[in-house]
Amino acid sequence: MERVLCLLIGYIFGLFQTGYIYGKFKHIDIRNQGSGNAGTTNALRVLGWQAGLITFLGDAFKCIFAVIAVRLIFGGMHPELAPLYAMYAGMGAVFGHNYPFYMKFKGGKGIATTAGLLASTLPLPMVLVCLAAFLIVVGLTRYVSVGSLVVVTIYLIEIVFYGQQGGFGVPEGALWEMYAIAALLLASAFFKHRANIKRLLSGTENKLSVGKKK
Repeated sequence: MERVLCLLIGYIFGLFQTGYIYGKFKHIDIRNQGSGNAGTTNALRVLGWQAGLITFLGDAFKCIFAVIAVRLIFGGMHPELAPLYAMYAGMGAVFGHNYPFYMKFKGGKGIATTAGLLASTLPLPMVLVCLAAFLIVVGLTRYVSVGSLVVVTIYLIEIVFYGQQGGFGVPEGALWEMYAIAALLLASAFFKHRANIKRLLSGTENKLSVGKKK
């Protein structure tokens, strides 16, 4: 039951669509502009750097807040499962971001939200590895989609590596659940980027660009 509640709490936090809300303040429905996505990259392209940064931080921190809420609610009851519950909350936040019911399930792709989960579940050096990988890949290719998929792949590897080293301190069964959640988030990211992958293969993917501030 706790797992379901953590997932639900995360989903509720994930419903806060930063890019969509920011766009509304600017009298723009971001879903009708650019790629039609409600996430960071489209906010960056359509509304500029400020909108992109605000959207990224808002979408990342809603996951961090979901993890904090779950730790406060359930951490005292089952401290040995706190990392697992955090993963369930993060997965819920990603699903809430990607599939918000009040927006006809048309949200973002979950990368910024996953970044929030990454930052709240792994040691700082591992977080910095993901950040460096993203910046290097995007800097070299100018494809945000490639950088995003590289990061979620590294996240799965790091979760397994850290878990196998005993870093999470959870029972073995819970550890495998954490691996499964990270794998599911990876699969979700690739699914949400399926159009990007097709464009990458055909050489028509859009490179990073910044829209005018509106």
